[in-house]
Amino acid sequence: MSSKKILITGATGFIGSYLVRYLLQKGYTDLRCTRQPSSSLALLKDAADKVEWVNADLLDVMALEEAMEGVQQVYHCAAVVSFQEKDNRLMQEINVGGTANIVNLALDFGVEKLVHVSSIAAIGRKPNDPNIDEKTAWKEDGWNSPYGISKHRAEMEVWRGIAEGLNAAIVNPANVLGSGFWKGRTSTGQIFHNIWVGLRFHPLGTTGFVDVRDVVRFMVLLMESQISGERFILSAENLAFKQLFDKISQTIGVISPQIAVTPLIRELAWRGAWLASLFTGKAPFITKQTARSSSRSFFYDNRKSLAAFPFQYLPIEQTVQETGAQFLQSEKNGFAPDVLAF
Repeated sequence: MSSKKILITGATGFIGSYLVRYLLQKGYTDLRCTRQPSSSLALLKDAADKVEWVNADLLDVMALEEAMEGVQQVYHCAAVVSFQEKDNRLMQEINVGGTANIVNLALDFGVEKLVHVSSIAAIGRKPNDPNIDEKTAWKEDGWNSPYGISKHRAEMEVWRGIAEGLNAAIVNPANVLGSGFWKGRTSTGQIFHNIWVGLRFHPLGTTGFVDVRDVVRFMVLLMESQISGERFILSAENLAFKQLFDKISQTIGVISPQIAVTPLIRELAWRGAWLASLFTGKAPFITKQTARSSSRSFFYDNRKSLAAFPFQYLPIEQTVQETGAQFLQSEKNGFAPDVLAF
């Protein structure tokens, strides 16, 4: 299997960088990765010179054709993740249009298999039922974030490709935890920094969480398997945000956020953050989308993923402890990005 030529989109991102490291560790040596010239290689560090790089935007079909040449397997990790209103159009263009380009070229070049990284945000919600599995149908409603809509539509492009003969499978990770960028990025690593500097509020909702290493381990198992035309929720545990924040606070030795975000506080908070951003020029720390989504409770069923292979999730307690230890170490050198070991 190590002789396969593999293309990874989004290799400089959170999940993509861990995937590159894991594949190299498993003995895959012919890795081709797409990036934009401005992309940071901070999460790859010593691994960056072990792969072939192609400068390719997901909307640049000619560059993607160059990247796809001779490839047998494709991991499509690239996406814009944002909850800022200004990025809504960009997410539709990149997440949906870019995925359509990857699917079309995978069909044209006859790749053996594609594994697409989607999100639990792309899965539907059941009326009056917070329990969600892979069969939960998408429903158009006002609670869907523009990010979730873009990932749902991107998934539809993959399903369209499958209907046209593409051998592909989909993973829907829950909120992905692990070391990475601690500041200035839309990532769960920023939660550690926010709590460190004195976050006082905690949302009332519940959702799924998963270790980034489990996501990439499952992705590789899925690629190596005969499974096609299936999607898998990847979630280790369903936790209230208060439970997670308490675990993080205890690990990094600070006071846990104590003030529950009631509906009134929630609506005032995102409006206040938006107003403050107009004066500072910085992105608001909370938006209408994040405020409202974190107030809802959904429970994600991981039984399908556990039944697919001999596979077990790392406990979130372990993930938080290991990530917290790296966060404390990073504080000594200006919160430089870091990665967890497999």
